[in-house]
Amino acid sequence: MPLIQANGTTLSYDLSGPSGAPVLALSNSLGTTMAMWDPLLPHLRGRYRVLRYDTRGHGASQVRDEAASVQDLADDLLGLLDGLGIARAHVAGLSLGGMTGQAAASRAPDRVVSLTLMATAAFMPSEASWNERAETVRAKGTAAIVDATMGRWFTPGFPAAAPDAVAPVRRQFVDTDAAGYAVCCNAIGRMDLRPALGRITAPTLVIAGRDDPATPPAMAEEICAGIPQAELVVLPRAAHLLAVEQPAAAAAHLLAFLDRHREAGERATGAVAFGDGLSNRRSVLGEAHVDRSLAAAGDFAGPWQDFITRTAWGEVWGDPRLPWKTRSLVTLAMMVALGREEEFKLHVRPALRNGVGVGELQALLLQTAIYAGVPAANGAFRWARDVLGDEVG
Repeated sequence: MPLIQANGTTLSYDLSGPSGAPVLALSNSLGTTMAMWDPLLPHLRGRYRVLRYDTRGHGASQVRDEAASVQDLADDLLGLLDGLGIARAHVAGLSLGGMTGQAAASRAPDRVVSLTLMATAAFMPSEASWNERAETVRAKGTAAIVDATMGRWFTPGFPAAAPDAVAPVRRQFVDTDAAGYAVCCNAIGRMDLRPALGRITAPTLVIAGRDDPATPPAMAEEICAGIPQAELVVLPRAAHLLAVEQPAAAAAHLLAFLDRHREAGERATGAVAFGDGLSNRRSVLGEAHVDRSLAAAGDFAGPWQDFITRTAWGEVWGDPRLPWKTRSLVTLAMMVALGREEEFKLHVRPALRNGVGVGELQALLLQTAIYAGVPAANGAFRWARDVLGDEVG
């Protein structure tokens, strides 16, 4: 992931999505990285230009073993937006990320189009308990508290039922730098954002997990009481890391809220810079494939690569009026109808990344048999199996 200087701190970040779409900045929880948002991304791809980053002291971002406040973390986020030339953004954060979002929205209300706060609080007593946790981690590392933390983050039974979802989160937690974690613990202990809530003018969605022992719904209600334009959603069968445990439900509420608060004047079509088209192309098809295509183009095919990057990937795939999931389904259907095996195979796995389920792919191919012919669909089922293998049975 690229690095950038923001508020005197080196932050690791990822910015992807249609170049014409509004920006959604996501801030991770204590003890995770930007990868925490992976379960949510398929629901967001192609609808918003998603900016993720590792909070200072986490992931690949710089560890600064010095006292910091939640306001400092907010300045990191605002500095990141400045460094990327983003004047205004939708902001969403979970737990510590939600605290960062509250502080940013109260300090710079003109920069935040909308605010989504997940499983978070404006005040978390006691400072002594947070300092004690910081001291434990400094002495023994995050592995010393990982089991207790996972017990708070997920409802009973979820880790056993969904080990593939929990295992990456556990690894992120254990791999978190002890000093980076401790500094943020101390910041939470000193935090009291309640006096600042009234300065948040952005429309705000607060999402709580009904079974969250770390930041229970009562803390979400306290936030809503302090923010003039706040609304509350309580998710059933969700504990603290609700974006991992209930990604589809969290994404549905988030997207409905964001869509209601889109700003006018967003670019849909028109001249697009090569770099924007290249970013979209790499996001959908993967960096390795795109880089191979560009490297092999040579002088003769170079203008063609420039054309499709600007036009197909910049103007068309960069138009946020159709989400990337829809574009993937349309593309696959057309490739079946036209018998374009190579292009179909190229787009199958990106379609899954864009949120198309295997069952939806099967339903699409069945429909192509009706409208494009049985032989065409028969070939497409074979092509899909060639690419996905055991994933389609």
